[in-house]
Amino acid sequence: MKIGFLGPKATFTDIAARSLFPKESAVPYPTIPDCFDALIDNEIDLAVVPLENALEGSVNITLDYLIHEVDLPIVGELTAPIRQHFMVHPDNLGKWAETDVVYSHSHAIAQCHKFLHKELKGIPCESTTSTAAAAQYVRENPGKRAGAIANELAAEVYGLAIAKQDVHDFDFNHTKFIVLSQKKVLIHEGREEFSGHKSTVMVTLPADRAGALHQVLSAFAWRKLNLTKIESRPMKTGLGNYFFIIDVDMKLDDVLIPGAVAELEALGCGVKILGSYPYFQLNQKDKKVLQD
Repeated sequence: MKIGFLGPKATFTDIAARSLFPKESAVPYPTIPDCFDALIDNEIDLAVVPLENALEGSVNITLDYLIHEVDLPIVGELTAPIRQHFMVHPDNLGKWAETDVVYSHSHAIAQCHKFLHKELKGIPCESTTSTAAAAQYVRENPGKRAGAIANELAAEVYGLAIAKQDVHDFDFNHTKFIVLSQKKVLIHEGREEFSGHKSTVMVTLPADRAGALHQVLSAFAWRKLNLTKIESRPMKTGLGNYFFIIDVDMKLDDVLIPGAVAELEALGCGVKILGSYPYFQLNQKDKKVLQD
């Protein structure tokens, strides 16, 4: 199979793709919409894209494309730790504290505020399309006294030296990645990272009336279906119009979830199942992934 992922090579999405599909051919794409388009055009068999970060929240462009632009089921999910390191060109390792500019994705810069304020106070930060793009730029410009904030895989791929490890502010930071496919794909569950199954449902309310959301939640509650996430997003049809993304902590069955869907539809709600799939939790450090 060919796996498309949000590139360039050595992004956190690349780490997620390598972890789930270590033996498959992987193709980087510059943007999340490019990943979707490649999957629709059958250039790839699967696409791996970020969905949610513990600090920054949902990746809105992923959600919006899933809901408004394409009809692609979710077939898998991986949650991976986000470890940020400060790296420089090997020629500048001994003088990394004299860095003139720091490159990284805007989210990574925000996640490393304490390090930047304390160790590199006053040094300007420039945003790039990804942390890997920052590492690539630093590698290709050895004459600049520049640094990058990126992951360990980026340091290895682009030949940079890590001057400071784990410069992120919060150790619990994780990102959730989803796997999309037009085909029925079985992701191997016999691995230590396997955590269980979930089903994701999109619900639109019939009208803005008192108790409408309560009725939606009750359809799951009395069936004792555990909801691990509920999130609202604008319908893009007018101010105040929203849909809801709901994660149910179980595999799609023949009775409980279909019964909840039928009840919601009887209430006048629009319901779409976005996928029922295994999910995985990657707890190993980046180095474990590099060795796979």
